[in-house]
Amino acid sequence: MKKTKKILYIILFFALFICIGTVKSKAGYLSLNQLDFNVQINNDGSMDVTEIWNIYISETNTLYKTFKTDKSKYSEITNVTVSDITYGKNSEFIRTSNWTYHVAKNYYYGTKNEDGDFEIGWGVGLDNQTATRKYEISYTVKDAITKYNDYAELYWQFVGENFEISSKKITGTIYLPTKASNIEDIKVWGHTKDLNGTIYATDTNKIEFGIDNYRSGRYVEIRTLFPANLISSSGRVKNTEILQTAITEETKWADKANARRKRNEFLSEAMPIIILVAYILINLILIIVYIRKAIKYSKKNKELKKYEPTTKLEYYRDLPDEQATPGEAVKILNMELETFTPTNFGKIFSATMLNLALKGYIEIKQEKNEKGKETINIYILRQENDGLKPNEGRIMSFIRKAAKNENTLTLKELEKYIKNHPTGTDSLLKQTYSDVKKQLIEQDIIDKQEEKEYQKYKNKQIGYIVGIIFLLCFTFVLFIIPAIILIIDAVLCGKIAKKINVLTQKGVDQKEEWKGLKKYMEDFSMLDKKEVPELVIWEKYLVFATAFGIANKVIKQLKIVYPNFEEITTGMNTYSYMYIMMNTNFSTSFSNAIGTSINSSIASTYSSGSGGGGGFSGGGGFGRRPEVAADGR
Repeated sequence: MKKTKKILYIILFFALFICIGTVKSKAGYLSLNQLDFNVQINNDGSMDVTEIWNIYISETNTLYKTFKTDKSKYSEITNVTVSDITYGKNSEFIRTSNWTYHVAKNYYYGTKNEDGDFEIGWGVGLDNQTATRKYEISYTVKDAITKYNDYAELYWQFVGENFEISSKKITGTIYLPTKASNIEDIKVWGHTKDLNGTIYATDTNKIEFGIDNYRSGRYVEIRTLFPANLISSSGRVKNTEILQTAITEETKWADKANARRKRNEFLSEAMPIIILVAYILINLILIIVYIRKAIKYSKKNKELKKYEPTTKLEYYRDLPDEQATPGEAVKILNMELETFTPTNFGKIFSATMLNLALKGYIEIKQEKNEKGKETINIYILRQENDGLKPNEGRIMSFIRKAAKNENTLTLKELEKYIKNHPTGTDSLLKQTYSDVKKQLIEQDIIDKQEEKEYQKYKNKQIGYIVGIIFLLCFTFVLFIIPAIILIIDAVLCGKIAKKINVLTQKGVDQKEEWKGLKKYMEDFSMLDKKEVPELVIWEKYLVFATAFGIANKVIKQLKIVYPNFEEITTGMNTYSYMYIMMNTNFSTSFSNAIGTSINSSIASTYSSGSGGGGGFSGGGGFGRRPEVAADGR
């Protein structure tokens, strides 16, 4: 078991390491949505190129396009311009003559870099921002065409191996100086490592190519032969013929590319068998692992014995614990709560205020304000929390803070303070729950070790449920048997969690008494009047009736049992908050206000060898002999 844990920790460590690396790598992230080339071949052997970059940029200030120096392919690059065309307007950048690592926004250069290669760089000014931009880069390549006796040749690498940006799509259109007599006089080939492109002569003066899902670090190379008479002059003229040589080379590369495609097809055909075997093995492993766990959980479930109340009670008239706080009573009755919800905390807060009134820390009065309207005022009688349990003291301090160092505030002012301080109220909820839990552990109501064991099996149950959802949603029915066994494991973990004695025997007995008291308060008007306690006891009862959310029901019954309540309590301060509760909507209104404010606090705090066209090959690598080649027809 210890070895397994170590292995899991190692896996988690490396997963975290990979995640951190992934997050860091996002700095300066670039991705092209589309890269488009528009090329015009001129009759002097040069070509004018316009590139349109539709690019997603994150935390980057400069973009680059580098051309490897190769006198056998071109003599120089001139007439460089860069424009931002993101918003449909051509905003030309300002040229600077010097090469620099970082280029100021809206400036560009076109010159040799430190490695002696020609480079175009332009400043995008997105050092600490993320945006999608569209740029137009234009330049002229001198002597890009080699003129042979039979054909003229363009052999050009539009994207080099040093290009570090992936693109969802690359497209290009190449225009000849004039139309050829016949489209068959135009031979075209494309080269790229992933064999995922197409190229065709689509007209007597037009060639089009395209690649989907281009991955960075892979060259995109175009080779085309067209009638030599379309070129009047060129800086590179060779007194030889090229057609048969090119076809021989391209056919060889195309054969390699097609052989590679066949291997890929074979793997594709074999892949179902490989997947089937892997599927069966993974299923078997998962089934064995989860069945073993199910057997283990089943044994533990049989061994556990749940505490039963010492005495079964239907009704209970006394307070189970005279010193209990509303929060404690709610937690004991709802042991499955792992924190207070906004709704039940609103009730707990209201009940705690009533208890603080009984203990003489505050006084709640219904009085007329300056305008003659009835308001509920809260008077702070004590500035210290002596004698209060931590969870009640925390709420008392919160009330004082809401009063802003005054000794009085209205209920409306308290509600407003709560709504305006969502973070503080949310913190109060969490800290109050923590206080309550610690108090119940100290009172031997909750067993601390058993509570940890309970949490362990609840977490396992949650983990299995997540696993079930993953298997059913993302693997469909491929792992249906392991998913079924996971369901059994989840159920068993849930049963074990329920059987674990988080409550001690004392806690179980007290829970039975609280249940009995709650039921008694719900039904007392239907019982014999001799069973109804004195009115003074109801002051305490109403505290917990408010916490349990049954205050309105109890008040209705009190009005039936004590129809002359107002006469009995005339001139008696002790029943002031009872009077307010029986004559206003204090409980419902205030509890809802707390619940609403907590809810808002939670809400607010919280990417062919023949030259007739066809698929791309691995190609010549800008004149180099490639690993694989295109088929061109």
